[in-house]
Amino acid sequence: MLQPVVGDKLPVPPGKSGCPINMTVELLGDRWSLIVLRDIMFGGNTHFRELLSASIEGIASNMLASRLAKLVDAGLLSRHDDPSHRQKVEYRLTEAAIQLVPVMAQLGAWGARWLNTAPELTVRAELLAAGGAPLWERFMAELRATHLRGEPASTEGVLAELTAAYEAAAERGRGATHR
Repeated sequence: MLQPVVGDKLPVPPGKSGCPINMTVELLGDRWSLIVLRDIMFGGNTHFRELLSASIEGIASNMLASRLAKLVDAGLLSRHDDPSHRQKVEYRLTEAAIQLVPVMAQLGAWGARWLNTAPELTVRAELLAAGGAPLWERFMAELRATHLRGEPASTEGVLAELTAAYEAAAERGRGATHR
């Protein structure tokens, strides 16, 4: 049973304890929730098929459907009919999900520091860590424009910078393997 929205709280089931860390882990600590949010946030993928085909981790379609439903029910994503196609649905970040940018940045920075990660997948985490709170705020403002107000994605904003850095690192990686 979902608990009712109280003020600006998310409508999530009560946790095993009232500890904020435990509650957050219960909501986001499964294998796929943060990955789905990452792919919407940093990949710009908002449709089911895009999320499925762009998943470098290879999420199964039934798992993706389950996680999208969970994230919508929890108030982290909103679901919108796509005007371009009757049967398409677009998933957008809510304010609560957008405010996960600093958490995602810190998780990425920690992983880049302590884990053996792929350079092309690490570059965005490094840029976010280096940019700190000012960059995170710019990125969150950009996400609000796109996801909350439905404006087109900026071609010169933070996401464009992160994507260009990823593509350049991926190209360097491809060049190194073809030598």
